[in-house]
Amino acid sequence: MSEDYQQFKNQIKMKTGIDLSLYKEAQMKRRLTSLYEKKGFSSFQMFFKELNHNQELFNEFLDRTTINVSEFYRNFKRWEVLQTKILPKILQSNKRPKIWSAACSTGEEPYTLAMILASLLPRNDIQILASDIDENAIIRAKLGQYHERSLNEVPKIIKEKFFKQNGEFYQVSDEIKKTVTFKKQNLLADPFGGPYDLIVCRNVLIYFTEEAKDQLYQKFSKALRKDGIFFVGSTEQIFNPGIYQLESEDTFFYRKNE
Repeated sequence: MSEDYQQFKNQIKMKTGIDLSLYKEAQMKRRLTSLYEKKGFSSFQMFFKELNHNQELFNEFLDRTTINVSEFYRNFKRWEVLQTKILPKILQSNKRPKIWSAACSTGEEPYTLAMILASLLPRNDIQILASDIDENAIIRAKLGQYHERSLNEVPKIIKEKFFKQNGEFYQVSDEIKKTVTFKKQNLLADPFGGPYDLIVCRNVLIYFTEEAKDQLYQKFSKALRKDGIFFVGSTEQIFNPGIYQLESEDTFFYRKNE
């Protein structure tokens, strides 16, 4: 059984780039065994053979490997503020804004940004950098295939325009995928680059210590241009933004003031 799983891991890495050995083995093996048994297979090799020509099963397999929790348009009202208030102001001073989605997980956040920008800019002027420390998450993001539960808050018109449905799964359109560049990055250790017009880092900083948060806020602030915007998650209000040369622009949006 362990040889069967080892061979399966190698095959999946060759096929998708996803390295299943980066996950806790007992947990992932149990999760995938449960899936293939439910589908009527008795080994990982039989399962892999079917994955090669059954797109719906392949999508379901990808869904099982996803541990990161993310969704499109998470906290929809904040994205509305971004679209109607924040981005128009940014675009007044820069028609090709430099945008970074930090700790982007499996890609829902930068793709949401791209879909919003598509209503404000020509597609060729949209350039979004997206980064995460998890290589598997980045590979999943590049594939651009999502379970319908990730699209709960996506407006119907956007869903029809930028996604192709395949059963319970949705594929992001190539025109949106082309606007996002993914890279691996460790927020605490790696340089940030910039200067950015907009940095989005949501529902991530809650997992860091206060010392690490302080260090990251300083780094994010330095990576913003003057009047650039920092967009955080709904549990991540910055209580003393002034010490980072930031001031509140709207709820969960901060503007660099120096």
